[in-house]
Amino acid sequence: MSAPADDKKEKVHNTSHLAVVSGMSGSGKTIALRALEDLDYYCVDNLPAALLPAFVAAATVGQPGVHPRLAVGIDVRNRYEDLQRVPAILAELARQGIEHELIFLDTRDDVLFKRYSDTRRRHPLSADGLSLNDAIALERKRLQPVMSIADRVIDTSELNVHQLRRLIATELGMAGGPLSLMFESFAYKRGVPADADFVFDARCLPNPHWDARLRPLSGRDAGVREWLETKPEVAQYLKQVGDFLDVWLPRFEADNRSYVTICIGCTGGRHRSVYLAERLAEHFRATREQVMTFHRELE
Repeated sequence: MSAPADDKKEKVHNTSHLAVVSGMSGSGKTIALRALEDLDYYCVDNLPAALLPAFVAAATVGQPGVHPRLAVGIDVRNRYEDLQRVPAILAELARQGIEHELIFLDTRDDVLFKRYSDTRRRHPLSADGLSLNDAIALERKRLQPVMSIADRVIDTSELNVHQLRRLIATELGMAGGPLSLMFESFAYKRGVPADADFVFDARCLPNPHWDARLRPLSGRDAGVREWLETKPEVAQYLKQVGDFLDVWLPRFEADNRSYVTICIGCTGGRHRSVYLAERLAEHFRATREQVMTFHRELE
């Protein structure tokens, strides 16, 4: 008569890590999830909290190795009663053997107000007829049960997009593990990124900008990629930079470095640098797990 207990034992989860990302609207949750996606997390944004156990089960039960790392975004668009249940839901997942980590992104009210003013985005609670100040205050109240159990609270008030992506990688236990790589494209006219470890100048390469058909596109688009791949000097540049990094990155790893940022710049930061950053990331993803890209001028 012990069949129900036996059935419960057969429900084996095969995920090694679940990251739950929550926080104030405008604090960078979407950026954080993109960073996790680059680190090979299977990500779902704005998941109803009540569906979290079902999502974990659907992604992991009976599927060993398919989705070893999951990430979900839970925000104030959830029903208030579901946000209050988040601690109990995570406790139940822990009881089932699911390793999880809750990261809460916070930002000062004055910074949030400025971000909304600059982007002219609507706050998720503004549909209730609230002023922006009142909406932010209500959001803090509704998210308090989630913030109170967070494993890590990250204040993003003084962080730019790139710094937040880098912090997410290190805050999720990447430091001390395999070397994490960030390939960042940028425009020289806006300056070299301050936290670059390596900088490569691609302004000497043929520029798709002068082709009117390609000008509106970016280095991620097929047309630009195909155009650049017809240029022998682009292939030579890519190979030599890749060979250089293949030789020297293991030296950084041996020196206990956990994170290296490789920046590739061109004039406008949209075509050549983006293409090279993506191709180099593809190259290193073949042998490394923790490889991210960030295109400063496309964000």
